[in-house]
Amino acid sequence: MIKSEQIGERIAEAIRQSGLTQTAIAKELNISQSTIAHYIKGDILPALDTFANLCKLLDVDTNYILCQQ
Repeated sequence: MIKSEQIGERIAEAIRQSGLTQTAIAKELNISQSTIAHYIKGDILPALDTFANLCKLLDVDTNYILCQQ
């Protein structure tokens, strides 16, 4: 079973590799920076549309974030 913490770790890794800040990502996705921080901690998961846009922005495969690779 995949845990939200694992997804958060993958999101954090993708953010680091992108070179973007959490603030820049939040602004682009029209969400708060604290929401990004909650994704990284695994406290919450992004809504499906936000998740798709986040993956596109970070240029990362959705399957990777979802621990399917």
